[in-house]
Amino acid sequence: MPTVVKATTGRTQGTRPSRRLRREGQLPGVLYGLGKEPTQVQVTYTDLRDALKGDAGLNTIITLDVDGDQADVLVKAIQRDPIRRTVTHADFLRVEEGTLVTVVVPVVLSGHSEAVAEAGAIVEQKMFRLKVLCSPSAIPDQIDADVSNMTIDRRLALEEVTMPPGVTTKVGGNITIAAPVVPRGVKALEEEEAAAAAALLEAEGGEGGEGAPAEGGDADGGDGGDE
Repeated sequence: MPTVVKATTGRTQGTRPSRRLRREGQLPGVLYGLGKEPTQVQVTYTDLRDALKGDAGLNTIITLDVDGDQADVLVKAIQRDPIRRTVTHADFLRVEEGTLVTVVVPVVLSGHSEAVAEAGAIVEQKMFRLKVLCSPSAIPDQIDADVSNMTIDRRLALEEVTMPPGVTTKVGGNITIAAPVVPRGVKALEEEEAAAAAALLEAEGGEGGEGAPAEGGDADGGDGGDE
């Protein structure tokens, strides 16, 4: 059951009134969606913060009680002070079951690739967040991406990731989720070993190799004796 957060309407708009509200522990916001007119609201900041402390974070469905009129909402966006990074405003989107919403969820790697580890490489995550489309009740906390089948020459693409039931995405399936990467230290060591091996082969080729004089003879093949 969604957490209820109380909100009130009738706040005065403008920079100064908004600053005053924030000093009083209130957060200015706007409620919109489902074809209804946007409504200016204010909520107690600590109440909203506590409601969003779960694993779903901003994707948590909460019930906004606006002067006694309740609506299920998502916190669609928040604004922060560019210097202090404190929250200064929130956008609340009305949602209802049967309608689809677009949300951004974290991508989390799971599993372990023995093939990548045996090659002296590591799995590097390339995508950390994914925009998905689903009903409010189907919003996942995260998208799990299994890297177990990765090899040193095989990346993990989005099309290989199994989406949770009822969840889709419009992002192209060819997008890379994770890729094998050889750490710089290992790569440098391999390059040094290869250079040393090449130098050794070159040195061995110069001793008694093709074009070297035979022992006890001249370079022109003569016997060096007098008739």
